[in-house]
Amino acid sequence: MALTLPVHPDPIDDGLRTSGLLKELAHGLGGPFHYLLPHRFDTSLAAFHSALADAGVEGRVYYGKKANKAAVFIDRCAALGGGVDVASLGELREALGHGVRGEDLVVTGPAKADALLRVAAQQGALIAVDALDELDRVLTLTVHRPPRVLLRVHPPAQPESRFGLNDEDLDEAMRGCAQAGDRIRMEGFSFHLSGYDPQQRADLAGDLVDLCLKARVLGLQADRISIGGGFAVDYVPKDAWETFQQEQHPGDYHAGKTFTNSDFYPYHSPVAGADALRAVLTARPSGNGPSLAEQLRQAGVMLLLEPGRALLDRAGASVFTVQGVKDRDGYGIVTVDGTSLSLSEQWFNSEYLPDPRLLTDRIADPHGAMPYRACVAGASCLDSDLLTWRKIAFPVRPQAGDLLVYPNTAGYQMDSNESSFHELPLPPKVVIDYPDDTGRPRWRLDR
Repeated sequence: MALTLPVHPDPIDDGLRTSGLLKELAHGLGGPFHYLLPHRFDTSLAAFHSALADAGVEGRVYYGKKANKAAVFIDRCAALGGGVDVASLGELREALGHGVRGEDLVVTGPAKADALLRVAAQQGALIAVDALDELDRVLTLTVHRPPRVLLRVHPPAQPESRFGLNDEDLDEAMRGCAQAGDRIRMEGFSFHLSGYDPQQRADLAGDLVDLCLKARVLGLQADRISIGGGFAVDYVPKDAWETFQQEQHPGDYHAGKTFTNSDFYPYHSPVAGADALRAVLTARPSGNGPSLAEQLRQAGVMLLLEPGRALLDRAGASVFTVQGVKDRDGYGIVTVDGTSLSLSEQWFNSEYLPDPRLLTDRIADPHGAMPYRACVAGASCLDSDLLTWRKIAFPVRPQAGDLLVYPNTAGYQMDSNESSFHELPLPPKVVIDYPDDTGRPRWRLDR
C-alpha cells in the first residue's frame, strides 16, 4: 500500500485547482511556474505581531528573505511595517528598492563583505557581528552615523555550530565596543540556533537577557536580543506523519533509494508558526524562574525574531506540466517540464514529502481500481533528477498535459537552488490576489 502525506485542507488552493486558472497559466507561460498568495503572508505576519502584543513584549519581526526571492513579500513588509533579514548586498539592495527602510533591516550571515558592511551602516541597518575581525572592520568604517550592531553569541547547546562568538571573544568584543564609545551603537545580542525546540531557544534567550544587563554596566545600550528563526511549519496531519515515519522503507522509492526519518524536515509540528513564538515566550529559561516574556519586560529588553518559512506557510505552490509517463515494473515514472532544482529539498539530499496533486480532466475509477504509483522526474539528462523519489499514489495514470501541483512550497522550496540547466528558463512567479468580495482571483507576474 502506498504511503500518502496529504497537506492540511486548504479551500483557497482547492478553489484554484478547480477554477481553471492554473491550466490557463501553464498554457500562457509555456512552462512550470510558482504561484504566490501574499494575503497569507500578511496573516502570518499579523499573527507574530499579535503573539508579541499578547505577551506584553516589545518586539520586531524581520522576514528572513532567504526563504523566498519573490519581491511581493518584501513589498508586504514595507507596507505593513515588517522588517527584513538580509545576508548579502544584493538582498539589502532589493529590500531598500522595495521601500523597506534601512533601520528596518537586520544583516546576518558570517564574514560579511566590506561593501555589505559599509552600505548597511550607512543605511542604519542593524548588523549581527559574527566574529572579532568583523567587529574590527565595522569599527574602521567611514560612515556618517555610528554603525548599529548586535554581537552574535555561539550557542553552547550546539558546540559544532560555526556561528557566533565564544565566551572569551564575546568579552573582548564587549570591551572593544565600550572603548569605541560613540563610534558604535552596541544594541544587544543575537544567536543562530538550528532546530525547532522552543525550550532550547528560550534557554539561550534568557542567557542573552543576562548579557544585556552585564553589557549595560560597561555603558553599552544593550536593550534588544534576536532569537533568529526556527518556528516550525505544520504541513501534514499528525496521524499521516506518524504512519509515514513508521512505515516508509526503500521499496517506497524509485531505485530503492534510502532515506532515514532524520533526513526529512519535521512535516508535522504540534506547535507551529506564531504559536511556537508563544511557546518560547511562556517557557521558563533553564526551567525555573520567570517566563522569558517576564524576563524581557523586567529587563526592558526588546525581542527581535527572523522567521522565514513560518511567514510563508500556505503562501504559494509550484506547478509543473506532465510531459510523459513511462511504465516500470509495478510503478511508473512521470516526467514533468521542470527539474528537481525547483524543489530545493533535494539540495539537502532529502525529499519534499507533501503529496503533489494531479490536476486532470479524467475521473478515477468509481469501482475502486488501484491507484497508479509513480515517482516524478525532471526533464534533464541526469539520472538523479527526480522531484519526488517516492512512488506517489495518483488516483489515475497521469498523461501528457496534466498538471502536478506541489503544495505549500513558498518556504525555501521554490528558488534556493533553481538553475537554468539545459538553458531551461527559471519558472516565473505569479502573484495571485483576491481584490474584492467576489472570491475571484486575479494574477500578475511577481516582478
